[in-house]
Amino acid sequence: MRRKTREIMIGNCPIGGNHPVAVQSMLNMPAKDIAGNVAQAKRLEAAGCQILRVAVPSLEDTGLVSALKNAVTIPLVADIHFDYRIALACVEAGVDKIRLNPGNVGGADRVREVARACREKKVPIRIGVNAGSLEKSILEKYGAPTPQALVESALYHVSLLENADFQDIVISIKSSHVPTMLQAYRLLAEKCEYPLHIGVTEAGTYRMGLIKSAMGIGGLLMEGIGDTLRVSLTDDPEKEIQAGYDILRAAGLPVAGPEVISCPTCGRTNIPVAEYALEVEKRLQGCKKSIKVAVMGCVVNGPGEAREADIGIAGGRDSAVLFVKGEQKKVLRGDIVGQLMEEIEKL
Repeated sequence: MRRKTREIMIGNCPIGGNHPVAVQSMLNMPAKDIAGNVAQAKRLEAAGCQILRVAVPSLEDTGLVSALKNAVTIPLVADIHFDYRIALACVEAGVDKIRLNPGNVGGADRVREVARACREKKVPIRIGVNAGSLEKSILEKYGAPTPQALVESALYHVSLLENADFQDIVISIKSSHVPTMLQAYRLLAEKCEYPLHIGVTEAGTYRMGLIKSAMGIGGLLMEGIGDTLRVSLTDDPEKEIQAGYDILRAAGLPVAGPEVISCPTCGRTNIPVAEYALEVEKRLQGCKKSIKVAVMGCVVNGPGEAREADIGIAGGRDSAVLFVKGEQKKVLRGDIVGQLMEEIEKL
């Protein structure tokens, strides 16, 4: 059952409530490289990114916001630390959301000023608490970045915005330790109805980052927790988008586009399953059909699995049996992948 939350608009993207979980990523080009950031933003939008975050380190970098807003149509989030003036400048430049911890901007007057500007422009604020950046007093109280410490920090920052009469809030409480991250989000989900942006921070390079993110993000999604997500990888951010959708699909949530399933192969395998499955995935890039495609290696378990898919093949000797909507249609020989793709086009 999906956790009940407030509904918030991030530009043209609604989150919370019953809206689908949105997939987010972040630009990783130097802020001074406007052309590079614009090019990367366009690639991420084409890859399916639904919310895009960019670091704005200084007032001089706020021109990047305007450039990106002119380049892409997806909502833009400005990541800001410490300087409330950068937040005000980004709001004025048309940013769709601010990522800012109000306790770090220098007093109640500045918090109120940022809250007023965001309220007038209908710009939500994401409070982002990380295990590596907890307040000294909270860290001393708990002795370590425990789940309870993360939640206390997040709710402290929330209270500052609420005291400034601001409630368009999104919260994230990330850790690189998956069990800590999971428990922190569970605790926070019980204490508020604000939308939650979920993810495992500093998850690592592609292999380990993907595993940790699938465990952490996927675990929360299975419990109905999470309204936006980011798969943080030390890699090309376009891979974060693909991974995000794959995790949503694996968690059983509806995702537009095809899903390819394939068997792990064994001594009964009659066709090059890995080669075929990778080629099918490659050829299906950009396909919008919400279909399940099966590539199975033999006629023992293969036909049953292929019947569960919308379309699939089960390997035979130098051939493959084609199944469409659960029915065996014909035997494919020769260019098996090419013929399978032709049948997919007909669906």
